[in-house]
Amino acid sequence: MTTRPRLARRSTAFAAIAVAGALTLTACGSDDNSGSNDSKGTEQPGGGSTAPAAKLDCASGTLAAAGSSAQKNAIDEWAKQYQQKCSGSTVNYNSNGSGAGRQAFFDGQVSIAGSDSALKDDEAAKAQAACKAGPAINLPMVTGPIAVAYNLPNVKDLVLDAKTIAGIFAGKIKTWDAAEIKALNPSAQLPSSPIQTVHRSDKSGTTENFTKYLKATAGAEWAAEPSQDWPTQDGQSAKGSEGVASVVKSTSGSISYMEVSFAENNGLGIARINTGAAKPVKLTPEAAGKAVEAAQITGQGNDLKLKLDYATKVEGAYPIILVTYEIVCEKGTPADKLPLVKSFLTYTASAEGQGLLAKNGYAPLPASIAEKVRTAVTSLS
Repeated sequence: MTTRPRLARRSTAFAAIAVAGALTLTACGSDDNSGSNDSKGTEQPGGGSTAPAAKLDCASGTLAAAGSSAQKNAIDEWAKQYQQKCSGSTVNYNSNGSGAGRQAFFDGQVSIAGSDSALKDDEAAKAQAACKAGPAINLPMVTGPIAVAYNLPNVKDLVLDAKTIAGIFAGKIKTWDAAEIKALNPSAQLPSSPIQTVHRSDKSGTTENFTKYLKATAGAEWAAEPSQDWPTQDGQSAKGSEGVASVVKSTSGSISYMEVSFAENNGLGIARINTGAAKPVKLTPEAAGKAVEAAQITGQGNDLKLKLDYATKVEGAYPIILVTYEIVCEKGTPADKLPLVKSFLTYTASAEGQGLLAKNGYAPLPASIAEKVRTAVTSLS
């Protein structure tokens, strides 16, 4: 398993379980929340708030969840903290990818699907059939900036723009010293070596959001429509965020897209993005939060599906982002699973839970969206 220096504080027990592809934690047994008596709250990067954390109503039983590998590091951290607060129940999260997670939800195998994209119209019917008593809803929970990560040992501060990124991944820009890259990096010592692109081999919400960004911003340089499947056979491929990060780490001259914590944990370079604003934007939780603040809620009622503005030129806003949703039944979760579903999501959506994200490379939800998520979780039945 890949060593993650920034996450070394996690217990070795979690590392061993992650090798098997699932996260198992002991959860929920008391209402005690450290800091829950703080009634004032403070602002967090990206517009989040440290309002008082909700008390947890703990439940017994086993909760199955699966999906997005991009949110895995967030789930790991939440799990660690959650089990310290509660004991007596078990939550299993299998980071097998957004598409596999949604399918497991449709098949009734899991109560929560983690997905880097909201349910599409044709999937909503499948989800409602699984829920039986009502529709499934999309609850945004993790803002995951997508890093354009690279392995160039002598280039520490690479700047790219949408058209250049599109040209690289479309196979039109083939070497690191190409004129398009030189123009954005006039003082960099760019090698003449070939560019090795790496993409996801599995259905991926990260791929979908990355290709949405390219389609919205790169013009004629990117002709393919957004998709959970990578549109070409060019370059290397690997499964999951962990897989592409591992390939880039071991391949000099390579470049890929991945949730930022995987890039950071593997010591990869992360490109700054020229959006057309005054300065190229460095990927930070604050910069990602600025982009999320511009998102519009397009779902109805407690369905909080978001429309992101990938072409934003707001100063300091990092545009290549995804929002990971937890997909759940608004009504119809089995009675023996519902208390644990609500308890765990109450913690992840709480100010305390959201406050853990920035130190792991994510961005907290804007306060206005986070409050709507908490309301939706309370209404699950």
